[in-house]
Amino acid sequence: MNPAQTPPASLEPATISPGTSRIRHSACRWPYEDIPLDLFCAEGKTLGLESIDLVMPEDFPTLEKHGLTCAMVSFPTGKTPAGETVGRIERAFNRVEHHDTLHAIYEQHLKASAAVGARQVICFSGNREGMDDEQGLENCAIGIKRLLPLAEKLGIILCMELLNSKVEHPEYMCDHTAWGVELCDRISSEHFRLLYDIYHMQVMEGDVIATIRTHHQWFSHYHTGGAPGRNEIEETQELYYPAIMNAIIETGYKGFVAQEFIPTRKDKIASLRRAVEICSV
Repeated sequence: MNPAQTPPASLEPATISPGTSRIRHSACRWPYEDIPLDLFCAEGKTLGLESIDLVMPEDFPTLEKHGLTCAMVSFPTGKTPAGETVGRIERAFNRVEHHDTLHAIYEQHLKASAAVGARQVICFSGNREGMDDEQGLENCAIGIKRLLPLAEKLGIILCMELLNSKVEHPEYMCDHTAWGVELCDRISSEHFRLLYDIYHMQVMEGDVIATIRTHHQWFSHYHTGGAPGRNEIEETQELYYPAIMNAIIETGYKGFVAQEFIPTRKDKIASLRRAVEICSV
């Protein structure tokens, strides 16, 4: 046995039945898109999942068939009058010229999400591309505030994801917790929060547990992933997820944690099963 590959027994997380876990489990849809949604829901239910993340409102009937919900609805996209596609990670709320289109597509998307019982919808800052952080904060606040009266009326939280700009998303603006928290301060609404992606923030700034303890009031959702590589969250990588899950629970969090790693095994469901076990504290 190679000790570099297998941690001491004392570091192995206890195997706890997902049904008795204090963590509410979800999994993001996109790493499993090669598995039909109906089958993925059926498999996920056996693992202890309560939710599938990042699906659209039209997918809810399939989720409901299996007794599942969607803790974080995916994003809408649309074209500006100039023909630019907005709503995605790269083109979003940090540019005022995108706001009219974003308002139109999110208005319909929020209504559709509320109609199927969803309570959180993802959004993005957009890329810097020469824009300074202060201007981006100002623009994002303007654009998101336009949507908040509707979000409040519908009971939905708009949730901006923290992503790394070092590896996967060069130029992304909401790439540090401090920037996202400042945006929350400026918007000052219970209907705008942050999606704290544990993998992405480990890449950008580390101090994951300390950050969760300090800023948890702004985090309404969590995503996982192994670092480095964004693969399985097992002992092959530098994040120890049982401790992270315990830190989340200690803040009083009652929401969902969604697996968002990219499986490397041929049997992707086996990887997801192990991840749920690891996070079932």
